[in-house]
Amino acid sequence: MLRNIVAIFMLWLLVGIAGGAEQPSERPPTVSKMVAQLTIDGPIGPATSDYVGRALEQAQARNAVLAIIRMDTPGGLDTAMRDIIRMILASPFPIVSYVAPSGARAASAGTYILYASHIAAMAPATNLGAATPVAIGAPGGNEGKPKPRDKDDPSAPRDSDDAMSKKMINDAVAYLRGLAHLRGRNAEWVEKAVREGASLAAEEALAMHVVDIVAPDVFVLLTKLQGRRVDVLGRAVTLDLTGAVVEAIDPDWRSRLLAVITNPNVAYILMMIGVYGLILEFYNPGSIVPGTVGVIALLLAMYAFQVLPVNYAGLALIIVGIGLMVAEAFAPSFGVLGLGGIAAFIIGSVILIDTDKMPGVGLSWSVIAAFALTSLMFFGFAIGLILRSRHKAVVTGREELIGAVGTALENFTEIGRIHVRSEIWTARTEVPVHKGQRVSVKGLDGLILSVAPSEDRKELEP
Repeated sequence: MLRNIVAIFMLWLLVGIAGGAEQPSERPPTVSKMVAQLTIDGPIGPATSDYVGRALEQAQARNAVLAIIRMDTPGGLDTAMRDIIRMILASPFPIVSYVAPSGARAASAGTYILYASHIAAMAPATNLGAATPVAIGAPGGNEGKPKPRDKDDPSAPRDSDDAMSKKMINDAVAYLRGLAHLRGRNAEWVEKAVREGASLAAEEALAMHVVDIVAPDVFVLLTKLQGRRVDVLGRAVTLDLTGAVVEAIDPDWRSRLLAVITNPNVAYILMMIGVYGLILEFYNPGSIVPGTVGVIALLLAMYAFQVLPVNYAGLALIIVGIGLMVAEAFAPSFGVLGLGGIAAFIIGSVILIDTDKMPGVGLSWSVIAAFALTSLMFFGFAIGLILRSRHKAVVTGREELIGAVGTALENFTEIGRIHVRSEIWTARTEVPVHKGQRVSVKGLDGLILSVAPSEDRKELEP
């Protein structure tokens, strides 16, 4: 009987499992078409390229049929821009660059990204262009900007057309023309955008075949993209966006942190805070706070410098400058070491970021000047005080009693009481001492002072 009950139960269980296993095949889950939406809002830098790369990988892993890069940018760094363009050109699915919302712009690096995308779109009342390469961080901020030609001789070269600016501009024109031919867009206008800093509004850009679509929002954009044929890695792809769902992929905490600390000025400040903190910790061991803050700041600076083109000669000069300023505090040289340290520090700070590899970025002169003066005062004054304090006599604790002069409170030939430093101590002497006599402390054994009659003839202590 028991065997029959167990057999029936097992049979019922197997039937249930089989029925449950067949259920998914009878009702396959519906999978919506995913359209990934990325957002570039602000200057383009290493953090932007890192975010775009991660977002496109995530979109590919989720089988996205399309990605939309929503842009509002004044431009940015050449290397970061080229990294993003390489990702777009290697993407296995179409990518749309969309300048939005109304009032947004795709200036400088944004124009290049727009031209590289499979489809270029803009919202009404937006603009693009001004693609002249400019070294923003260089002194004066005018490098790379074309100046008007001589009125008397229009064919004469511009005053600012030195070898470096010519190379930058010609390279930018050739790069943008190549992208225009690849995507079948207006290749003539790009030269004006680079050489003359020309810009276009959305409607003009559409009329001149610089962009493909003008749409007020993403949903209208998707409607206009339906059925459009694009070339993706050499194969024709027809967009079918029926039932597509737009999913935003926002920057994660890593990208947001990288965006802040990869600002060269922020990375430089973090490095200096780290150096100050460690030096203070070394000169005052056990203070903990300067060392902790210094290590964290220095690690963040190192993390930022790994994505920035750091000139190690500049970094070495900064270290040498700091060393010379510290040496001034140890061995005063009437300012020679200090001035040499300041000179090395400033030169190293100026060339710390290699602007040839990454045009458009550099340290602010105000930040450099502020830290140069701060370093001079810090190493010349603060460390000087620390060193001078180390050479002072100890004024507290056990050592402070040695050499102190007190007064005997009673007659004694071996052990008695004395008054010293406003306290009453037990004292031992090898020479008889009389009450009221001045005694000098020669040593300390536990809580017993070793004393001897003092030669000090001043008045007795009260």
